Formats: sequence, structure tokens, C-alpha cells
Amino acid sequence: MFPVIDVRAIDSAKARGERYGSRARERIVHSVQTYARLFADCGVDWTEAGRRAMQYRDAIHATDPYLLEELEGIAQGAKLVFSDIMALNCRTEILPSSFLAQLSDDAAAARLHNQALGLFDWGECTAMAVSARASADGHTWLAQNWDWIGRQRDALVVLHTRDAKGRAIATLTEAGMLAKIGVNDQGMAVGLNILRSVTDGSKAGVPVHVLLRHALSFDSLKALRKRLVQLAEGPGFGAASNIPAADASGDIGSFEISPAAFSEYAAGEEVLVHTNHFLCAPLLSQQAVMASSLSTEARLRCAQSYSEKLPMTVATIEALLRDESDGLLSVCRKPDPSLPEQARVESVAGIRINCSERRWWIAPNVPSQVDFEEVATGFSATQYAGLA
Repeated sequence: MFPVIDVRAIDSAKARGERYGSRARERIVHSVQTYARLFADCGVDWTEAGRRAMQYRDAIHATDPYLLEELEGIAQGAKLVFSDIMALNCRTEILPSSFLAQLSDDAAAARLHNQALGLFDWGECTAMAVSARASADGHTWLAQNWDWIGRQRDALVVLHTRDAKGRAIATLTEAGMLAKIGVNDQGMAVGLNILRSVTDGSKAGVPVHVLLRHALSFDSLKALRKRLVQLAEGPGFGAASNIPAADASGDIGSFEISPAAFSEYAAGEEVLVHTNHFLCAPLLSQQAVMASSLSTEARLRCAQSYSEKLPMTVATIEALLRDESDGLLSVCRKPDPSLPEQARVESVAGIRINCSERRWWIAPNVPSQVDFEEVATGFSATQYAGLA
């Protein structure tokens, strides 16, 4: 399992960041190395990436100033400059929507070769949210595979943290980032599917990884919906993404955001699935051009076929996350050894979250190859005792 870093006992946001940064320093450096290479493949050196990331500082402050303090603390604890940590947390916003066509010569050659074979795909992640009324056990579930560059598995950490009001949060994330997939002590859970829009980078709005952490400070989807409206009317969003979400009340949602607008997909449905292209009618015009070989539509059809198997059981959820019916472009994705390391996308982890019971399970590798292991959340009346 991935290293667990627990900073919930620390009152100060900056001090929580410092503890996180110091304990995860080796993995944070690994993240920096990964993204420095990826940005360089897009013609953006690390100094320029940091400069671009700093443009999002005001939007982060407008969202939650304590998160900005925490980012500063992470940099200090990891003995890095602030712009390094900002670049990691703004990686989605810094990467251009066309970055798949801007790889280095070696990666580009591999991409063209595999596109010719119909094999190349940078689409990442397949998610499912199951309402309480659709599940066999009456619980609310959020589950997804996280597909990304395989070498980043060595940068992953399970972070236990809290917000300014004391809300306890557990998230699986890349070291140095505030959050990615996670759940809080009220049973509010969020995931992430990256989208690409024609307006990405057009404004320095809220970075999606900051937004994910902020979302985990709310008790319910009802409260999150209200906050998304406020953010859309205020700083806006820096880049496109889909945020699948669920809460302990039984509610589920799937939010698409872009710098132009945000929308909720199929509100009121009993089961929601999403991959890596826009589904909301008001945002279809925002879709950036996708290569014909991308698997996002095929993975969506696969996920939809599982969503019809009601009532939904844990076995069905895990079967989706382990589905290999489309070879190297399946929901459960094995790495393609013919690609260079920086282009070798795979399912780095699988996650399923029981919002009703505030419990979660993580498959710490390609889900078809490992078990889903329960990871303690520590959500209890004594959750901060003895953790400092």
C-alpha cells in the first residue's frame, strides 16, 4: 500500500503543510521530476511552469486562503521553492489542451506508431457513482480507476488531513498535491476525470486539484453544488475536468467544469458513469479535438453496461474496475511496454469508497493484478489523539 501521512492533529494550515512536505519529500521530488519532463515535452521548462502556476495564486486565495498557507508549508517542509509546489498543484492547468501532440521526439515517434495501430491513448480514468437506492446494500458508493503515467505510482501517498474547521479528510494523491480522490468524515467523496476544453488556460481560475481539496470540506453534494455556482461566478475554473461525487445521504453527482462554465450531468440518475469527454449538452462545444484512437467513448460504453446491472453490488463495482475487455485501452489498463516511460499510461490504482460507512478500499496497482485493500480513515471521536 502507499505511504500514509497523517497531519490531522496539527492546528495550523501552514504547519500541516510543513509536516506533509517533510514526510513526503522523496515522493514530492519524484513528482517534480515527472512533471518537469512532461512539461518539457510540451515546450515548457520548469521555471516557466512555476511562473505560470503562480498566476493561480489569487484564485486559490479566493477559494480558501488556508489552502494557500498549506501549499507554502509543503514547499518549506520539502525544502523546495513555493513555485515548485504550485506547479504540481496546477499541473492540469499548465499542460496545454493539445499536449498530447507536443511530446518529445521519442515519445512522438512512439505515439505515431501506436496511433497507426489504433493503440495510442492518453485518456485517463473511468468513474462510477452509485446512489443508495441503486445499491444492493443501501449504501452510497463512489469508485474509479486512476489512469496516469505508470512511474507516478511511486509518488502516490494517502494523506490524512483536515480543513480550517476541523473536517477530517482522507485522500489518495500525488505527493505535493493537496488532494485528488478522497472522502471526508461526513461521507462526502470526490473523484476526478480529466477533460480537455478549447478554453483551457484562458483564465487563471481555481486549479482542479485545489478544487478537489476544497470540495472535501463540505458535508454534502447540496452544499458543493451551491459553492460551485459561487466559484463559477467568482474566480472561475482554470481548466476542464469532471468531478464525480457522492455523499452519505445517498446523493450522487457528476460535475463538468471548464473555464467557460460548469454543468451537472444527468442529475437525479441512480447510477452515474463518466470517462474523459464532455457529456453535458451546454458544454459540448467546449470539447478540445480528440485523437480518433482515444478510448474514452469505448470506456464509457463499457461503464454504462455495468451501470445497468442493478441492484449494484460491490462485486459488480470491482468487476468494472478490473474490466480488460478492450485490451490495452480497457477500463483496467495495463502498461504498453512498446511506449517510452513518460508515455506509458496505466491504471496506477483503483479506489472504491463507501460514503455511508466512511470507509474506502484501494487497489495499489493495476486492479486486475492486486486486491482492493481497506485503508483506515481514522474517522472517530478520538481521531486526533496522539497523532502530533
